[in-house]
Amino acid sequence: MQAHLSTEHLKQLILSVLPDVLTTYFQEKEKELYAIPLLERLIRLEEELKALRLLEAERHQALSRETDKRFEALLREMDKRFEAQQREMIARFEAQQREINDLKMLLQERYEALLREMDKRFEAQQREMIARFEALEKRLNFMQWLIAIGFSFLTALLTLINFLK
Repeated sequence: MQAHLSTEHLKQLILSVLPDVLTTYFQEKEKELYAIPLLERLIRLEEELKALRLLEAERHQALSRETDKRFEALLREMDKRFEAQQREMIARFEAQQREINDLKMLLQERYEALLREMDKRFEAQQREMIARFEALEKRLNFMQWLIAIGFSFLTALLTLINFLK
């Protein structure tokens, strides 16, 4: 009976300790069981993050390529506009240069015509002055001779009067 009693006693002892041991055991295993899905979730999360990073990198590269294409198109458009504006400015400059040259030629012709007219007027005035001086010289020459003859006549007359007296 002793064996039976001790088996019985052992059974009771095991039954009294077993709930506490099982509770502790399940609490520890529960932590492990809880940790396993967390690790799996963490691994899945990392994989998803890696996939998202790859998607973002691809999207960034695509956006970069698209931006580069737009920028290049914008640069080509700006170059075309700049060249058109440059051609327009050159055409305007050449037109203005032609106008300036035409005005220069017109002014040059007017200046030359004015110089010719002034030369003609100056030459005419010179001829008129020479003619006037020649006329004055003739008058003065005539007066000089008249005065000389008059004085000579008066002198001869006075001399004659003095002789006759």
